[in-house]
Amino acid sequence: MKRIISATPIIAGLLVTAVLVSGCPTTQQTDETPRGDVSIPHGYMARLQQMHDGRMIGFGPFVGYYFRPEDPQDLSRLRFVCFNENRFYSSDMPDGAKLYEGEAVRTTLPEADMTIPAKDRINPIRFEDAPEAWREPRPEPRDEFLHFHSCHNGAGPVRTGYWLRHAAVADFTYDMGGRIDRESPLHHDVQKGPDRKFVRMIEFDRGPRKGD
Repeated sequence: MKRIISATPIIAGLLVTAVLVSGCPTTQQTDETPRGDVSIPHGYMARLQQMHDGRMIGFGPFVGYYFRPEDPQDLSRLRFVCFNENRFYSSDMPDGAKLYEGEAVRTTLPEADMTIPAKDRINPIRFEDAPEAWREPRPEPRDEFLHFHSCHNGAGPVRTGYWLRHAAVADFTYDMGGRIDRESPLHHDVQKGPDRKFVRMIEFDRGPRKGD
């Protein structure tokens, strides 16, 4: 029997930290520390934390993405950059090349008759498999805000997260560093500008654990 899921909207508050994003164990670093060929812009960080119903709720980290609040006192809108860190996203772009710039809009998905998946670190749901109530009320332009990534607390993923709008800074092949082929829904040829081919997906992130 499916259970109804709910979450409390984020209460405004700030505690922003920077942590390393990689496939290796996370390590505390400053937001200006180079990671291989990646030099993170000033003010951007891999992980954001804020108060949520009296508890801390986190966003990130995940490979190659770094975020900066548009207003330091308001985490509802973020700017982000995405790098090809360790050639994680594209096999035809150099290690550390900037792939995207973009914006993220904080949203709490409405209640739905679907259990939030939490087995893995990141649990994807394709648009066609997600409740309509989750995928339809996206920010404008809706054909560019195509990817939702959840926040997490000590218990796992929550319905509050960010819709991401990706704008490519160059032409490249999005092939997860050559690990997927053209049959994968993730694979696509990216052209400079808004990436309207970016995979339409809602991801629930249970957050990093020791050893991740």
